[in-house]
Amino acid sequence: MSRAGQVLAACGVMVGVAVGTAVAPAIAQTPVQPGQAVPVTTAHPATFDYGLAPRELAPGHWVIEGAVDDFGRHNGCNIINTAFILTAAGPVVINTGPSRLYGEQQRRAVVRVAAAATATAASGRVLNLNLHPDYFFGNQAWAGWPTLALAGSRAGMRAEGAAYADNLYRLCGDWMAGTESTPAQADVAAGPLTVGQHTLVLHRLQGHTADDLVVLDPVAKVAYVGGLVFMNRVPTTPHANFDRWLASLDTLETLLTQGHYKWVVPSHGPVHSGLVGLQQTRDWLRWLTATMQTSAYKGLDLNEVLHHPDVPPQFAHWAAMPAELHRSLTQWYPTFEARALGR
Repeated sequence: MSRAGQVLAACGVMVGVAVGTAVAPAIAQTPVQPGQAVPVTTAHPATFDYGLAPRELAPGHWVIEGAVDDFGRHNGCNIINTAFILTAAGPVVINTGPSRLYGEQQRRAVVRVAAAATATAASGRVLNLNLHPDYFFGNQAWAGWPTLALAGSRAGMRAEGAAYADNLYRLCGDWMAGTESTPAQADVAAGPLTVGQHTLVLHRLQGHTADDLVVLDPVAKVAYVGGLVFMNRVPTTPHANFDRWLASLDTLETLLTQGHYKWVVPSHGPVHSGLVGLQQTRDWLRWLTATMQTSAYKGLDLNEVLHHPDVPPQFAHWAAMPAELHRSLTQWYPTFEARALGR
C-alpha cells in the first residue's frame, strides 16, 4: 500500500458529482472564553453544506473546528480544524480542508467575518501545516492568494496528491466534486513572519510528518500546533517518526509553557488551553510504541496484536478507535518485529 493509501482507509465507491447549494451559517461574534468548549462543525449531507462556524478565540484569531471523528460521508470528511487571522495586510488562512467545496465555503466565511470586522479580505495568504490532504485540498478555492508550506510538505503534496485524491473520492463521494490536488505554491521558512500588525513565529518541527509547521502568535497567545497534537482522538501515523515526534512534543511543551499560550489549536480534536492535548498525544505514542516493542519480543504476530490489544481506559473512547489503532499497527508492527528479530 502507498503512503497515501496508509493515510486514508479506502472504503465505499466513488459516486456522482452533483453538488447542492451550500447554506451560509451564522457567524459567532462573541470571543470564546478560556475553558469554554468551541462548538463542533455540523455537516449537512443533503445540501453539501459543511456548516462552517468561525469562532473568535482572541482578537483577530478565528477557528473553524471540524468533527472529532474519522473520515466519512456523514461529515464530508471534515475532521480538521482550520483557522484564519485578520490583519491589516489581509487574512492569514491556516489549512484549507479536504475538498474544493470546503475551500469555497471557507473563503466565503473569511470574507463575511472580515466584512463584519471592517477588515480587508481582498488579498492575503494561506499556510498549509503539513502534507496531509485535508490540510491543503481546499487550496483550489484560494486562487489569487499565495499558498505556502514547508519545503518537505510541498514535495510530499506533489508526490502523493493524486493518490490522496483517489482515496478521498472513495471516502467522501459527492463532497469531493471537482476537487483536484493543489499543492502549496511556494516555500515558507521557520522564523518571524510579519503580516500587517501581527508578527507570527513559525517553527519547523518533525515527527507527525517530516515537516510539521507550527504557527505561534506570542502576543495573542494562540498556538496553531498542526498534527503534532491530537485531542480526544487517536493520532494518525502514516508518516510518523516516533522518536522525532516525542522530541518535538518536548520542544513544543517548552514553547507553550514559556510563552504562556492561552489557546492551543490542534489540527484534530477540540481547541483547548494548557498542555492536555500534548500530554494525551505523548501518552498515546509512548503506549503504542511500547506495546509494539513488547509484543514483538513476546513473538506475537500481527493478527494477535490486532485482535487483543490491551488498550488503557483513557484511550478507549477516543474518536477513531479502534480503526486508527489498527492502521498504525498494520503499518508499523512489522518494523518492530524486524527489530526484535535483529534484522
